[in-house]
Amino acid sequence: MTPPSAPSPRSSPAARRLVAGAAALATVVSAGLVTALPARADQATPAVVDSTVHDGRYLSLTFDDGPDPVSTPALLAVLKKHHVKATFCLWGEHVQQHPEVVRQIAADGHRLCNHTMHHDDMADWDADAIRQDLEQTSAAIRAAVLGARIDYFRAPYGSWGRTPEVAAELGMQLLGWRLTIGDWAPPGTAELVRRIEEGVTPGAVVLLHDGGGDRSRTVEAVDQVIPRLQAEGWRFDKPARRG
Repeated sequence: MTPPSAPSPRSSPAARRLVAGAAALATVVSAGLVTALPARADQATPAVVDSTVHDGRYLSLTFDDGPDPVSTPALLAVLKKHHVKATFCLWGEHVQQHPEVVRQIAADGHRLCNHTMHHDDMADWDADAIRQDLEQTSAAIRAAVLGARIDYFRAPYGSWGRTPEVAAELGMQLLGWRLTIGDWAPPGTAELVRRIEEGVTPGAVVLLHDGGGDRSRTVEAVDQVIPRLQAEGWRFDKPARRG
């Protein structure tokens, strides 16, 4: 059916009022529909996620405290060799020192996570101080990678304090973990591999480190464990984007 046309100059005042009223009603209804639309599926929430997007034999590798000028490029080469994407939780001061490594992380298609500017324990910080730190860290990341998407925030030491609400307001999901293998004081590559293989559970976010010290054993362990897990039917996924 053809909709009625707009009134001509010769239309009666009543006809013109009728069409104007219909147009106004359409505007109100349209606005109401827009308002009623649900929130985006990936909108950040003040909940800590420790699982992957998909269920089953999936896991997600995450790396803290980089970028490091030696360990991070070595790790990126390993991940590229095995066709695996990971999440890098970036320490702001290290970002400023090594922006070229951050650019390499982003160019390889890995996900970025805000890990604060100075790796401070924020358990007792107020919201304003947290917001300032997180914004400064994100600005440092985006100075290295223009327009970088920063989907996650991870609090140093897992000391969340009041960070969940602030991070969610800034569009970052809180990123926790189900498995951490103690690679900040590595007992050796073989032991790190064992801890991953025996500790991983379906849907687990795994916490490792590419910065903050010598991480060569972590890099070696990742190189060894990825093909072993793949041979057992494990697949690598990104962390959930909503708590």
